[in-house]
Amino acid sequence: MRRDYASDRGLDADDLAPSWPQQFDRWFADAVSAGLPEPNAMVLSTADTAGWPSSRTVLLKGMDERGFVFYTNYESRKGAELRANPRAALLFPWFPMMRQVAIRGTVAEVDRVETETYFAGRPRPSQIAAWASPQSRVIPDRASLDERYTATERRFPAESAIPAPPHWGGLRVVPETVEFWQGRSGRLHDRLRYRRTDQGEWIIERLAP
Repeated sequence: MRRDYASDRGLDADDLAPSWPQQFDRWFADAVSAGLPEPNAMVLSTADTAGWPSSRTVLLKGMDERGFVFYTNYESRKGAELRANPRAALLFPWFPMMRQVAIRGTVAEVDRVETETYFAGRPRPSQIAAWASPQSRVIPDRASLDERYTATERRFPAESAIPAPPHWGGLRVVPETVEFWQGRSGRLHDRLRYRRTDQGEWIIERLAP
């Protein structure tokens, strides 16, 4: 099972863009060009008030200097955990390229207008599912979920627009650190991290592998 990252392609501070959003754009474009399946898939980790962690894969739907945006049911487990403890970690696992990007930061809801604009562009079945699914709650069986979906279809006739549910919307992870990880042979991987200081400035640090 052990695999060596047989690559001499390193990552040095001189290779990095001046800011983490620019560097992320570079690596994300590389992942898209390489044909990786769903390069915008990221592992989101949260924790409840007792400290129990949980992780799941979500899709990145927006990124700029403010942070990384995804959309979800606010009443889901991740939504409840982030209300109680608005801190999270993200991981982009681009294994075929021997790269990872790891982010840690605080979490805030996106503007409601932004949520509604995004929701309006979603496929209609996804819009219906956002209303029909009581995400993360125990349900008796699959049939009950299908019944909820059918009932929601009837609620919103085909010719009508479907509004964003009040319990559904965007969340933005506002980073405190953004680490770029490049696999190297002999397990001497390159890890370069952008970190926000207490003064609000960004610095670049090299971490030991």
